[in-house]
Amino acid sequence: MNTDYLIKLEKFMLRRGKTMVLDVASMGIAAGRMLALIGPNGAGKTSLLLTLAGLLKHQSGALLFRGRPVESGADRMLLRRSTSVVFQESLLLNCSVYDNVALGLQLRGKSGEAVRTGVAQALQYFGISSLSRRPARTLSGGEAKRVSLARAFALKPQLILLDEPFNFLDPPTRETIIQDLQAILDETKITAVMALHDREETLRLAQDVAVLSEGKIIQFGTTAGVFNQPHNEFVAGFVGTESILPGIVRACTAGNLLITVAGESLEAVGDFVPGEKVYCCLRPESVTVAGEVAGKMSARNVFPAKVRKISRHGYFYKLLLDCGFPLISYITQTSIEELQLKEGAAVYASFKATALHIIRRE
Repeated sequence: MNTDYLIKLEKFMLRRGKTMVLDVASMGIAAGRMLALIGPNGAGKTSLLLTLAGLLKHQSGALLFRGRPVESGADRMLLRRSTSVVFQESLLLNCSVYDNVALGLQLRGKSGEAVRTGVAQALQYFGISSLSRRPARTLSGGEAKRVSLARAFALKPQLILLDEPFNFLDPPTRETIIQDLQAILDETKITAVMALHDREETLRLAQDVAVLSEGKIIQFGTTAGVFNQPHNEFVAGFVGTESILPGIVRACTAGNLLITVAGESLEAVGDFVPGEKVYCCLRPESVTVAGEVAGKMSARNVFPAKVRKISRHGYFYKLLLDCGFPLISYITQTSIEELQLKEGAAVYASFKATALHIIRRE
């Protein structure tokens, strides 16, 4: 993981009145990467964004921008002038699209030519050059969001902060804006921090993830690492690990585990001591459902199961399976039809030993 940090927080605390809003032991935001902030409502994501923008002043600890502590008013101004912020609301002025996108450049005293060049490039980035002279009040929600993004990128910031930028957009508009934003970040290498709720958007956009709860960072790391190897039950549930099974380690031989879950034996990999209480975490996409066991299967965990519930879940169907322990699997419409699945049907559920992520129960 890149250790060229644009911003770092060390022993950082932010209070509002008597309420502790942020308490961050250590976090580094790597230059040129996209960091997603995820967590429940009230976890502190927006407060962290406002702090990174230099808009909230902390009470203790250190906020470092390019290795330099942000302490004085001049330090805070340097951070602000190096940062662009995109809020949930587009917050456009009652003027033309061009004038909205030009605003930040004009406030920073750029020359007329620099303003024209910057605006033209930003409008092109987001495919809205044809809207240049349109009054902002006539724009659709998706068009207004593109204008707010163009205004932020026109400044060519070192850091861009986005607070739930895709809220209130219809699915097709949301998809095209995500594609454009991803392409622009890849091209410009601007460091980005984005507060998100949607797991799929996090997986698509972010290289790194911070999971927040009650103002604290519960887990920080690469997106793949956080989603596939959550540190505790809270993170596991939040990143979409829908099967979290309490068990007891019965044996550990050369990194191969045998774990008892509800009287059944599961095979996993890891380094635990027999007798330890653990959680077996399994993502739904790692569970395969079949009508019968045909030949030798590569999965070391195969269980007969009953389909207890079938429900639509976006583009997939969600199955609640009873294997002696509850198990969640996602399955396509085609597989539902091919297997002729219905509630009460008998099936086989299988998953690889390496698909299980084992964490200690505290």
